[in-house]
Amino acid sequence: MGLQGALQLLYPPQCISCAAPVQSDFGLCADCWRDTPFVSGMACDQCGVPLPGPDRDERAICDDCMTIARPWGRGRSALMYAGNGRNLVLALKHGDRMDLARPAAAWMTKVARPILTPGMLVVPVPLHWMRLFRRRYNQAALLSRAVAGLAGLEHCPDAILRKRSTGNQDGKTRDARFANLVGAFTVPTNREARIRDRDILLVDDVMTSGATFAAATEALISAGARSVNVLALARVAKDG
Repeated sequence: MGLQGALQLLYPPQCISCAAPVQSDFGLCADCWRDTPFVSGMACDQCGVPLPGPDRDERAICDDCMTIARPWGRGRSALMYAGNGRNLVLALKHGDRMDLARPAAAWMTKVARPILTPGMLVVPVPLHWMRLFRRRYNQAALLSRAVAGLAGLEHCPDAILRKRSTGNQDGKTRDARFANLVGAFTVPTNREARIRDRDILLVDDVMTSGATFAAATEALISAGARSVNVLALARVAKDG
């Protein structure tokens, strides 16, 4: 028996969500897989929210993206922020479950394939330094690093700086979210050369209104980025 087999006898693989036995590491059991709302089929080409109808080789845009200016080009999300999708995001974000970045990045990379381009630079949405100090890690940076590795792309974890604390966006209206993030991000002078004339993949854990992605995208474009596409682990959808 090899070392891997011995380790599996001592530490059998467990579901990353409920710890039930599974066949391989970093997997979901059948029940948790069923309860995790993966985005599949037709989705909005700018934010990744699921749309009715079968997946077709044509660009579809949701109502929000038709009415709200999106400074980025294309976007994808791996999960909906509901059910076990929400549980996994919160575990990664607040539960010190950094191990979840590996399977989450695999799901994200799979849905992102249509919006990836050769030579793209992968960049995470940053935390303000005070929040990073309290949390000790940036979940978006964990995801972006893993996505970059799986996609064979360059990663720049400090390409964007959050200049001021923007607080918690929960409970704010859509307009208030956008207003709260105006001018919140910048590209440091020592990173402008890496951004200039590059296609950027901007990564975050959750997209709600798109305000954070929009503000970060505007900072990248102002620094000379050629284009920005966005990728979220989970997408919050409106009720109804």
